Amino acid sequence: MRPSWDQYFLKLAMLASERATCPRMHCGCVLVKHKHVLATGYNGSLPGLPHCEDVGCLIVDNHCIRTNHAEMNALMQAAKNGVSINGATAYVTNMPCTTCAKALIAAGIKRVVVFSDYHSTYAEMFFKDADVRLDRQAMPGKVITYDINSFSSAKKFEESDHDS
Repeated sequence: MRPSWDQYFLKLAMLASERATCPRMHCGCVLVKHKHVLATGYNGSLPGLPHCEDVGCLIVDNHCIRTNHAEMNALMQAAKNGVSINGATAYVTNMPCTTCAKALIAAGIKRVVVFSDYHSTYAEMFFKDADVRLDRQAMPGKVITYDINSFSSAKKFEESDHDS
């Protein structure tokens, strides 16, 4: 069954979360406007600094402060590339923390779609007060698996890889 647009973009957020470098939580965020991806992010260390998975987490008040959250990284990617996200939708694997919710609101995000909750956050309150639509989206239960050998492009890649 073909996924809805919300499911599609949440799956992209899930894929982004696989790049996360903090073992405490893998989170992904995709910023979308008019069905086009504007920016992506995942939780990880600041560029050029050591990752939690390499040197350990830096815990303060039961939170890892070595890690930038996925939402912040997506917002910064858009800013660095000069991409306006005003009026966009944020697809996030987990309910944003309070700080990320406020940053999304301040950046002009008008809708947030999540499929997993997060503890100790005032995100819902801030989204409601700022008139940001919050939707929870269940992911489809069917898991699709692929046989890499069934794709002709993969075979061509393998052939050219062995030719060199």
